[in-house]
Amino acid sequence: MGILSTINNVFTWWNGATLNTKLFTARKGVKVGEDAEGNVYYRTANDSKRWVMFNGEAEASRVSADWHGWLHRTFDEVPSEKPLTHKDWELPHQENVTGTALAYAPAGSIRTAKAPAERSDYEAWSPE
Repeated sequence: MGILSTINNVFTWWNGATLNTKLFTARKGVKVGEDAEGNVYYRTANDSKRWVMFNGEAEASRVSADWHGWLHRTFDEVPSEKPLTHKDWELPHQENVTGTALAYAPAGSIRTAKAPAERSDYEAWSPE
């Protein structure tokens, strides 16, 4: 870990866990599991607190529904030990990409280089 990475971790929470969280995790954290994105989930020995150490940017939408339910005590079973049953029509979890370059941009948006397709079913209103 470089000096810049260390400074970022001390002064910013969005670039990974803060120094205080890392110290608390080292002292009191009991690892309960890890998800597909590499996020690691912890609890205290008496299960009074539950938290996640993100692998990379701290973005709440990166937590799957399984782990979200465990973090918020919707259920007590750890998803790595007893996964939720999913329907065959459910799509895999993906993070929210709103506000990023990966967000959806319709044709004609100023974010796309493509001009909107010509439409014959639309006529713009103009005042007379």
